[in-house]
Amino acid sequence: MYGKKVWIFPDAELPPEGVNCIPGHESVIITNVCDCEAEIIVTLIYTGRDPVRFTVTVDSMRVRCLRSNNTEDFCGHTAVEGEQYAIMLESNVPIVAQYGRVEPRAVSFYTTPGYCE
Repeated sequence: MYGKKVWIFPDAELPPEGVNCIPGHESVIITNVCDCEAEIIVTLIYTGRDPVRFTVTVDSMRVRCLRSNNTEDFCGHTAVEGEQYAIMLESNVPIVAQYGRVEPRAVSFYTTPGYCE
């Protein structure tokens, strides 16, 4: 079986607009290779305010992208530009997750697999 049930991405931050009006972007990409739907509790952990929790699903043998600036992806929530936070995913089945950020201030893109257990 591929994947893990708990993933933590400690360095999340929606970057501001950068050079040449390039918008900032960040997302968590979740892949479910199990034969059943994944139900995932997403917890956004902040430095100066209470955590936010919501649930998303990813169908069997599907991938889902959660964009932090899209209220549909974040179940009515959005990241605040420039605010440091962490993302924790807790799934009922093993999943594979990755965090990505377009950093327009330096015109770069990077991804990280995060910590999993």
